[in-house]
Amino acid sequence: MQQALLQMNIQLSQALSDVTGTPGQQIIRAIVAGERDPQHLAALRNYRGKKDAHESAMALTGTWREEHLFVLPQALALFAFYTAQICACDAQIARAFSVIKPRCEPVPAVSIPAATTPPPRRKPHSHSKNAPAVNTRVHILRITGVALVAVHGISDALAQTMLAEMGTDMSKWPDDKHCCSWLGLAPKHDLSGGKVLRSRTMKNRNRAAQAFRMAAQSVIRADCAFGAFYRRLKGRLGPTQALVATAHKIARTVYHMRKDQVSYHDIGAAEYNKRFRERELKYLHKKAAKLGYTLSPA
Repeated sequence: MQQALLQMNIQLSQALSDVTGTPGQQIIRAIVAGERDPQHLAALRNYRGKKDAHESAMALTGTWREEHLFVLPQALALFAFYTAQICACDAQIARAFSVIKPRCEPVPAVSIPAATTPPPRRKPHSHSKNAPAVNTRVHILRITGVALVAVHGISDALAQTMLAEMGTDMSKWPDDKHCCSWLGLAPKHDLSGGKVLRSRTMKNRNRAAQAFRMAAQSVIRADCAFGAFYRRLKGRLGPTQALVATAHKIARTVYHMRKDQVSYHDIGAAEYNKRFRERELKYLHKKAAKLGYTLSPA
């Protein structure tokens, strides 16, 4: 649809932020129905749009060539077909979720009231086109017993991918190290005579590992402990290795949440930096005392 509109000099993306949204679909369907007046097309936009009616009308003034007007309904029909197929997949996912039985014991509502309801969204007014239509939060909370979406960086879709790839039985891995090694997020050391020649993560196509990397990517600028951890390692290791290390840390957190049935609690970036500074000072005092010196503040 976008290509056909651009070939007709219809700059719909200049008038709207989302071509596949409700106003964009109304404008495209009006063009397919035979509307050519840019003023009438601009009137279909949302009144909260940043562009005014005049700018939108200029963006919707095009050259209506017959071959492109033939391609546009074809693309619109394919868009409608794939949308219907995605809705059918969402319905199948909802049925699959409904038959999964949880392995963990249900948490009593008297002891922990917050554990029986999924946490609210951090951005309640945000909209994601890739978000699953199924109420994934409720199903994942019922199946795993913990709110994975409460972890910073993990969305509904990523939590759904992690559950689908890792399953419901966490006893397959003795500890978090084995789990991260299976995910491909733990470094593999090439040893020779007890000396580490090279350390790297193995290449794999584990979709759960990709989900953890995407979660780490989304906390780069976040005001949380994971974000502070990434920013601390980025200056020393670089962005790539810091991203993998953050994904490894998120994976260990998710493993302990599901294995030990504990809730997620974030200490925040400021508290994380404070604790890191205290650990550094403790190490420096110990090192100075070992060498026969005493540290004093500058």
